[in-house]
Amino acid sequence: MTSPPYDRRGHEASANISDSDSEDERKLPLNQFYPYIRCALCCGFLIDATTVTECLHTFCKSCIVKHFFYSNRCPTCSIVVHQTQPLYNIRPDRQLQDIVYKMVPFLEESERDQMCNFYKERGLEVPKPVVISPPGPVVLRRQKKDSMPQSVFTIPPELDVSLLLEFVGAEEGITNYKPLERRYVRVSGEATIRHVELFIRRKMELSPTCQVDVVCGDHLLDHYQSLKDIQNSVGQEALQDGLLVLHFGLVLPSES
Repeated sequence: MTSPPYDRRGHEASANISDSDSEDERKLPLNQFYPYIRCALCCGFLIDATTVTECLHTFCKSCIVKHFFYSNRCPTCSIVVHQTQPLYNIRPDRQLQDIVYKMVPFLEESERDQMCNFYKERGLEVPKPVVISPPGPVVLRRQKKDSMPQSVFTIPPELDVSLLLEFVGAEEGITNYKPLERRYVRVSGEATIRHVELFIRRKMELSPTCQVDVVCGDHLLDHYQSLKDIQNSVGQEALQDGLLVLHFGLVLPSES
């Protein structure tokens, strides 16, 4: 007996997910997985699943791209994804998309048919699916210096401050945090110390009870201060090879 077809919003979703490895098959209704396989923007099943790297929330690619045209915040948690170019911080999640297609019968076939009809109705050539060739020997050809292509990716002028984040240690009693692997960061000068703190919290997986103190030179910085203002006020004393050096430590909040 075949499972009933589904549309993108999961109508008539009555099929079950089973575990064939167990003696007694445990069946779960598909709607229990909706929070993980549906887009929060269109409420349909994920198509071209795309994840925001700053908070790991996932949406349809077309949905999140449209959203970032008028907002730089994640639709789910409202975190600032990027000050000026949030599209830089999204990545395709092919593994999750593959899971969605396997869990929802006929969804992949339906989306492919809709795409073909879209191009045919407009008299356009239907794009061919991408075929990944097996790895083979890599042949490097020496090119003349004048014919070397320029880099496709260029750092936008809005990202005008380069940071070096130096960890100075944690107060006694603070444990279970990850090392900060990404010490060099390029950001907008309009970003504030609060943005830096949130970045550190996510990367080090800090407890909410832990406080992050950020220092530049001899100055303990406030959350509202922008990096551009700090760079202008502190001057060359806080710069190291063109990088704005910020020292930070982990402390327990003071009892009032």
